[in-house]
Amino acid sequence: MEIRPHRIINRKKTKEIKVGKISVGGDSKISVQSMTNTLTTDIKNTIKQIHSLEEAGADIVRVSCPDEDSTKAIKEIIKEVNVPIVADIHFHYKRAIEAAKMGASCLRINPGNIGSNERVLEVVKAAKDNNCSIRIGVNAGSLDKILLEKYKEPCPEALVESALHNIKLLEDNDFFNFKISVKSSDVFLTVKSYKELSKVCDYPLHLGVTEAGGLFTGSIKSSIGIGQLLMDGIGDTIRVSLSSDPVDEIKAGYEILKSLSIRARGVNIISCPSCARQAFPVIETVKELEKKLAHIKTPITLSIIGCVVNGPGEAAQTEIGLTGGGQDSNLLYLSGIPHTKVASAEIVNKVVQLVEDKVKEKNN
Repeated sequence: MEIRPHRIINRKKTKEIKVGKISVGGDSKISVQSMTNTLTTDIKNTIKQIHSLEEAGADIVRVSCPDEDSTKAIKEIIKEVNVPIVADIHFHYKRAIEAAKMGASCLRINPGNIGSNERVLEVVKAAKDNNCSIRIGVNAGSLDKILLEKYKEPCPEALVESALHNIKLLEDNDFFNFKISVKSSDVFLTVKSYKELSKVCDYPLHLGVTEAGGLFTGSIKSSIGIGQLLMDGIGDTIRVSLSSDPVDEIKAGYEILKSLSIRARGVNIISCPSCARQAFPVIETVKELEKKLAHIKTPITLSIIGCVVNGPGEAAQTEIGLTGGGQDSNLLYLSGIPHTKVASAEIVNKVVQLVEDKVKEKNN
């Protein structure tokens, strides 16, 4: 049983490219990605972090390549992981060339700080020769000086002009396996830039609010910015940029997609904020369930409601539901049908068991 969205999102059809084994754009699913924060030269810990990201559901992972030792490390890292690896390149165009040769699936270059057009073209040749895609990463914080002089400040027109200039540069050199981002730490600037770019190009767009902040504030800013664009059918891959564990970025990305009924993974818990009517400790119960159900990958909808005001209605829309009842007599529902009564002290164990049973049923 799935909750049907009340509004169908009409996603813009873009060109499909390949980032390793992952398709981006076209009819492919919206992918979720993150970036490691370990030293890339620390191969063991970088691999360990990528494995954690894979377990959380990452489709693509980016690693930073500030020096030659980092690009060399990519070759060893790729051998031990399953997700496509994107090499993050700034300033040193030779790092991009090296990364392509080492097996990176994609090169992230910021045209504003990679150097002359000639250097960009050398990067394009390396990408072609090694079956590597490119992300044109335009950023409000590092726009080309000429554009800053022209527009006086970062603005949507400047970001879009930078993107179009580099699109033409790649197209003129017969290279089309690329995606684009036009990011800013400002939500309004980010959203406007992507909307304007989407009007004038059909290449896949990598969405994100850059340098969004910590786990709490960054997730909110990213949800507002990325969510608006996705609701308008814009976006083919997303990265939630957080000053937090990279795994949190993947979790936040999936929560954004789940909230818009775009892509489901794991348990989607619908719960009330609790009030004086609650028949059991809702907040503590939900926290415990989140911990004990974090390993579930199969999409499951679960409602945990403290009283009968909204409990039965929410249970009718979820696969497993719990409604608080008086005298320690809470009611569990399966697919909207009353199933059994459960004491407050037994809620967590009973719900976990029902979820596990439902997962087995779905996977058989």
